[in-house]
Amino acid sequence: MSTDNMQADATDMYCASCGKSEVDDIKLKKCADCGLVRYCGLKCQRDHRSEHKSACKKRAAELRDEKLFRQPESCHLGDCPICCLYIYTKLIRLDIYLKRTTLMFNMKDAMLQTCCSKVICKGCSHADMIREIQENRKQLTCPFCRHPKPTTVDEMKLYEMKRVAANDPVALRELGKESFQSGDYDKAFKYCTKAAELGDVDVIIIYHSCIGMGKVSRRT
Repeated sequence: MSTDNMQADATDMYCASCGKSEVDDIKLKKCADCGLVRYCGLKCQRDHRSEHKSACKKRAAELRDEKLFRQPESCHLGDCPICCLYIYTKLIRLDIYLKRTTLMFNMKDAMLQTCCSKVICKGCSHADMIREIQENRKQLTCPFCRHPKPTTVDEMKLYEMKRVAANDPVALRELGKESFQSGDYDKAFKYCTKAAELGDVDVIIIYHSCIGMGKVSRRT
């Protein structure tokens, strides 16, 4: 064990101000900003503040940098193509379609753009919207491809079908999901199969639902 580690362990055993050791009736608490030292109470923390202030600020800055530049865990959706931060998803259980419980990914902080099938984080989408409003743009555009955003359901459907015609796996999966929700299971299976062949992994959710409902054979 290094000398620094031994010193760190030693400071964890007693109050940095009064020197009291942690016993049954005395509980030491770490400094909330840096975690380098421990105190038996607020009075000791205030008394020791002038001596600890410099080291505390330095370590707190280091911790902020570590948190800021730490590479987060990614997922199959990859990163936002604009800010390069990973797309946050949460695996949730939903009671959907004839009361069957299914696992689905909830894109809490991202939006799918129908014009280019890119998943953009809501931060980039919001920043782009604010910029365009400030520039008095007559029509908002996609933050990635700069194509005008659809203003009606028909326009959104038109964009989606263009992506389907281009064999976009994300658009094919979304069309399969819509077919599934409308009860056209044969068409849903057709689109999802093609999306899976092109590399989309989320279609397994629709497959699972179709098989569970007896709409698709497991041998298919």
